[in-house]
Order: sequence, then structure tokens, then C-alpha cells
Amino acid sequence: MKNSVMETFKEKWEHNKQLAFEETLKEGSEIFSWILGRNGFASANELKKYLRDKKRLLDAGCGNGRVTALLRRYSPKTTEVVGIDLVSSEIAKENLETHQLFYNMFFLCRDLLGNLEDLGKFDFIYCQEVLHHLSDPSRGFQNLCKLLSPGGEIATYVYKKKAPVREFVDDYVREKISCLPYEEALQVCKQITDLGRVLSQTEISIHVPKVEVLGIEEGEYDLQRFVYHFFMKCFWNSNLTFQENAVINYDWYHPQIATRHTIEELKEWFMREDLSILHEHVDFYGITVRGKRR
Repeated sequence: MKNSVMETFKEKWEHNKQLAFEETLKEGSEIFSWILGRNGFASANELKKYLRDKKRLLDAGCGNGRVTALLRRYSPKTTEVVGIDLVSSEIAKENLETHQLFYNMFFLCRDLLGNLEDLGKFDFIYCQEVLHHLSDPSRGFQNLCKLLSPGGEIATYVYKKKAPVREFVDDYVREKISCLPYEEALQVCKQITDLGRVLSQTEISIHVPKVEVLGIEEGEYDLQRFVYHFFMKCFWNSNLTFQENAVINYDWYHPQIATRHTIEELKEWFMREDLSILHEHVDFYGITVRGKRR
């Protein structure tokens, strides 16, 4: 019998409470730059400027609280920051309670597919790397939009549809391991992680031609990223431990629900909620869109 998505993330966070926490807060790190860059902020100062007039912030699907902490660091001390998650709100609270950033913060257990209106209104809602794990991503987005204050903004990130071979391998591996308990699934992901590490260490750069039928875009790629973009997720970040890298691969392959989307689909979500789109970013892995309540 397959594990539920809740069980996948419950196991992930209980075994890895500090996963990527400090790297997310470290200015200039790959993770820090990726989060800011995909949301349209070139620097920490730009994010700080953006948040300076926000009174209430919501991190919807906060995981272990790493991005909640990021929002806390760059927003005014008077701003209220709320993190919600169905399985890990207590872990996020535990991580922040002893942190110097823990002030005017609240963590609650909430289901994004349930009624959220008791949370009140927010000037900015961050919901990224979450909606694609819901049985109904569109409804989850609608529920969050109900919480926007007049002129409030929401920024979301979802997986995009990738090259056909990458899609096939992703689904194949997910089908093989999504039914496995945490430790067994992690062992499979450690093998995949080792492949990513070895490919990264070759430090080989290749120029590849466009192969339209396989969704391969012409360009210069290092070997690991070429495989990662177009054939299979074999994540490797040398600033993280081997275990952390393996858990990030687990995060991709183990959840039985991991929908992929198009930019056109997200634009429809925003249009349906009468939100004007302020920023959009599409990379090899996902789609980020930020919009504003009219």
C-alpha cells in the first residue's frame, strides 16, 4: 500500500529537522540566491525593501520554517509572520523558538485544502514547493487567495512539465519507491545522490545541440546539470552534507503526488482570482508567479 504524501513529509521533517535551514539564511548561498532570484529579487536589500510595508506575512506550507525565518529576517520587527503546515508546524516552531529571529512569529497546523479564513488577512503570502503535492493544487491556491488583503500579493512556485525523458524517469523512480518506508526509499535516493556527486565532480562542460523531440535546449552545460535538466533528478550541492542531498532527492521522488504544470495554467489561476501578475519566472525545474489583489 502506498504511503500518503503526509507520511512522506512527516518522515522527512522528523528525521531532518534542520535540513537546509542555515543555507537558506546564508546570503549568497546557492539556495538563498535561488529563492530570491526566482521571486524577482536580485539581493537581500531588494527583498527587505519589498517587505518593509507589509504588516502580516504567511508562509503557507512552511516545512521546517527555513523560509519563514528568511521572511522574518528581512521584514520589520512589527510585521507578524505566520507559518502553517499540516505535518511540520511544530518542527518549524521548535527550530525558531531558540533562534534569535523568533519574535512576532506564530506556527499553526493547517490543511491548505481546508477552510483557512480564521487566519485573517495577509499582505503577502508565500506558498512555494507546496501546491504540487496537493490532491487539488488549484483549490489550495484559491483558498490562499481568500486570505489576501486589498492590494495583497501571493507568490507561488510549482513544478513545471520537463523534458520527456526526465518526466519518464521521474515517474518511473517515484512508482518504484513511493510505497517504500523512509529508510528504504532513502537508500535508493542515496544511490541517485552518489551519481549526482560523481557527475558534479567530473567538472566537465559540454556544448549540446538542440534536440527538439527530447526537449533538449541548445547550450553549454556542466555534465551533472545536463543530466539533471533533461534525464533525471540527481541533485547535488557541495555545500550540503551527503545526507542532506539524499533527502532533497527523496523529497522529489517519494511523494506519490507531484503534479507538473505550465505557465499558462498558472496564469489561468491568477486570472480566475482577479490577480494582476507582477512577476513570472520559468526555469528548468519550476514556475514562479507573483500576483497582486486588484
